Amino acid sequence: MSDAARLKAQRATAEYLRHLLLKPGAYRAAWQGHVTRPRTDVINQLAIAEIIASHLASGHPADAAVKPYQLREIVSGALSGSQLSTETLGWFIDAFRITEEEAGQLRRLLAGSSRIGVLSGTRVVPLSVEPDVEAAIGPRQHQTLSLHDHIWVGPDGRIDHQRTMHVIEAIAPSVDRIPFVCDTNVLTLEVGQGCKELAGQLNWIGGDYFATEILLSRTLDVGETLSLEYWVYYRWRGGPEEPSAREYRRAGMRQLSNLDMRVEFDPVGLPSQVWWTHWDGIAGAVLEREAVTLDSQYSVHRYLRTLERTAVGFSWDWDDQPPE
Repeated sequence: MSDAARLKAQRATAEYLRHLLLKPGAYRAAWQGHVTRPRTDVINQLAIAEIIASHLASGHPADAAVKPYQLREIVSGALSGSQLSTETLGWFIDAFRITEEEAGQLRRLLAGSSRIGVLSGTRVVPLSVEPDVEAAIGPRQHQTLSLHDHIWVGPDGRIDHQRTMHVIEAIAPSVDRIPFVCDTNVLTLEVGQGCKELAGQLNWIGGDYFATEILLSRTLDVGETLSLEYWVYYRWRGGPEEPSAREYRRAGMRQLSNLDMRVEFDPVGLPSQVWWTHWDGIAGAVLEREAVTLDSQYSVHRYLRTLERTAVGFSWDWDDQPPE
């Protein structure tokens, strides 16, 4: 790999490693056990160093003299992605007993695999409406374990509808609903498996954004999970030549795991080019994009391990004019 590609791989690996160490579970509990006043959103690097030093001492007598403070710089470089070697990653995997599946994903990320990704940013919605959106969403009550979007593009080249399968885990007691935020292109929202009903109509929260709540089929206690299914149907005021009609963005206001996205095109109106795209938020400009190819089912697909405070998806175009 080039130096730039290696640094990109290190940062992606570090992002996923931080995600694993911060999410509720055994990894976070391990390092928080070494902290007097732990914070759920900040990793204590000395605590990480203590666990790794203990692991090295138990497995390698020659390393028994290694002290936690001597590892702080290595831990810092690993968690920032500025310096992360295969050996150091192995220390984290072994010391925290990271599962085989997650360890494999970490190693593939460090190797520069393009088949798995971790994306994070600083903002999803414009700064002018961010406080209103945050207020509408409210305090975090659940986390996303997986999210599958299947989007159908009609023969006119515009998104017709999507089906979403959403697996959540409660991180607070008595969770009986989740927020749903959308823009003005959404016409209707229909709920199915795991959902009871909608909590009223879509309410305007600022800019082009609206919010409602999906009531769950049962109330969840901390640690309980539920699979949800819902459909979104779209309306478009402009023609298919409008840029917003030729893209699908999935934004993560808060961290979500295991994003699986598929966009399927009608064979009557196939695009000439499709890109996997990373945007600067839900209304921002393109940050980077990668050309992709339709498969035999006229669809494109991408999987991300984590997504946080940024927007990704697919965009497409035609050589001459979009379908009539």
